[in-house]
Formats: sequence, C-alpha cells, structure tokens
Amino acid sequence: MKKASNTFRDKPAFSLAEMLAALTIGTMVLVAVLGIYSRAETSAGAITRKLDSSRLPCEVLQRIAEDLDRIIASGSDTKVTVENKFDNLYPSARLTILKTIYDKSNKPQTFEKIIWQSSYDYDSDANGLALYRSHTGIGPEDKLLDEKKESWERELFIPICTGVTFFKIQIPKGEDFQDKWTSNSLPPGVVATISFAEPFKTLTGTLDVPDTEKITRTIAIDRTRKIKFIFVKKEDEEKANEERKPKQPE
Repeated sequence: MKKASNTFRDKPAFSLAEMLAALTIGTMVLVAVLGIYSRAETSAGAITRKLDSSRLPCEVLQRIAEDLDRIIASGSDTKVTVENKFDNLYPSARLTILKTIYDKSNKPQTFEKIIWQSSYDYDSDANGLALYRSHTGIGPEDKLLDEKKESWERELFIPICTGVTFFKIQIPKGEDFQDKWTSNSLPPGVVATISFAEPFKTLTGTLDVPDTEKITRTIAIDRTRKIKFIFVKKEDEEKANEERKPKQPE
C-alpha cells in the first residue's frame, strides 16, 4: 500500500498480457542465444574434424617426402619408379626408391630400397586400401621404426594405415602428369595424393573421391640440380622486339 494525499491506493499489478509479452521476449532471446551457441559449436566441431581428417594424410605424405629426401642424390646410383593402377576399383599406386652401390668386383649391390604400396584391404570390414611400406638393403637402419628389425623382418611390408580410398603417385611433366615412370634418370619431382574420404563411382565404373577431399604434396627430387639459363644479348633482344612490332602500312 502507498500513501498519497492522506489516501491509500494499491500498486498496479502486471496484467496477463504484459506477463505473456515478457515471457515471449525472454523465450525469443533464449532461442537466439542457443542458436548462436549451437552454430559456434558446430563450426568448432567441423574445424576439429577437418584438422583430424587431414593430420594422418599429411603425416603419410611427410614420411614419403623424408624417404625421398634422405635417399635420393644426384647420380646414376639412385632410381625412382612409379606405377599406378586400380585395385578393386580403388586408385592404387606403388613408389619404389632404389639406391645401389658397387662392391670391389664392381657389381651392383642394393644399398637401400624403400617401397610405398597400397593394395585392397581384404582383412578389414571397411572397404578401402591399406598402405604398406617396406625397407630392405644393406644400408643404415630404418629411421621410420624405433626398434631395430631382425634380418628376416627386412623383407616384410609393414602396414602404415588402413581405410585409404585414394592413393596416387604421379610425375609432373610441364602442365601434365605421368602415371608411370621407369626411366633410369631421376624425375623432376613426385606428386603424391592420398584421401580417406567416402568414394563415389565414376562414369567409367571406377571409384574416386572429390578433389576437395584429396591431400596432395609435391616433392622435389633434386634441389641441387643446375638450372640452365639462356642469356640474350641486349642488341639481339632489341632486334627481336623490333621484329615483333607491327609494320606500318606504306
């Protein structure tokens, strides 16, 4: 009760319409806040999944790059071969890095040989390829493994990961790519592509994955190679420019 001018009157109470309006506004604000929180949580989850999905492919490509960088050197004693095929409709590849030395009798000996190869995984319920790696030769111990391998283990293919749906090794040639390389000379580089995404069937009946789901790395083979430069004399350059100019009509 409130006293005014020697009289008493009741405080005005909230009407039902005002209470409903306040409840509606509060509900709208709460829904908006929950919507913003849900979108933020979804975006954070998508980023986390994207990082997790690219971590394994990047680690595999890094291992391949380390093998190439460690073994390959300019010279005829190192050879790289690349083969691509479809294994049970999945794109599959095989990369061989071979380094040879010559003994006292001038006979070639395999100093170190590394093979990266994918093949269809028949032992797993999930459809896809399994990626394997082998290391042989009389060279130093394998740097990929922590434990020293026995002699009988050197010929084994060690599984690196499973669930691969796309694995391709290519050789760049200008703006194009070669799917096979058997030359004794070293290629200019190696382009390795891998993916674990859900595949789809192409018009030719094979399987493929979206380009946005492929992780690709270009690895230079010989960074110390000499690059041939062509130096043009100034007078020759001026003469060439004059010849390229359009002739004025007489």
